[in-house]
Amino acid sequence: MRRLETQRQKTYFVRLILAQLIVTFLGMLFALLIAPPADVLSVLKGALVALLPHAFFIYRMGVFRVKRRTSGAMDLFRAEAGKFGLTVALFSLVFVVAPPSNPAFFFSAYVAIVLTHWLAPWLMPRKSHNLLR
Repeated sequence: MRRLETQRQKTYFVRLILAQLIVTFLGMLFALLIAPPADVLSVLKGALVALLPHAFFIYRMGVFRVKRRTSGAMDLFRAEAGKFGLTVALFSLVFVVAPPSNPAFFFSAYVAIVLTHWLAPWLMPRKSHNLLR
């Protein structure tokens, strides 16, 4: 039964990552249609500031590890703390090293990627009643 739950979580994370990538590409296409091509890079920077910490979180939680993963509050806390620290570092890095040409597109892309978690009820695979037999 635990293996089926692990498979559900993997499927959810794959679907969530795909949804976030689709939102990124739609944002880039929207920026390309209404703004100068340089603003597309602002959308990409905003999306990466959201995507990279999320990928780090998934990695630290061990969702895609082949070995049996341990589940615990400390693992969750460490992964979330690392995600927060990486987010702060990426925001600082972007604004110091390569400032976005259009901050509105940058923050819009960041918020859009973060809010894709609201799609979770539709992305999560349904539990099958046949599995209980």
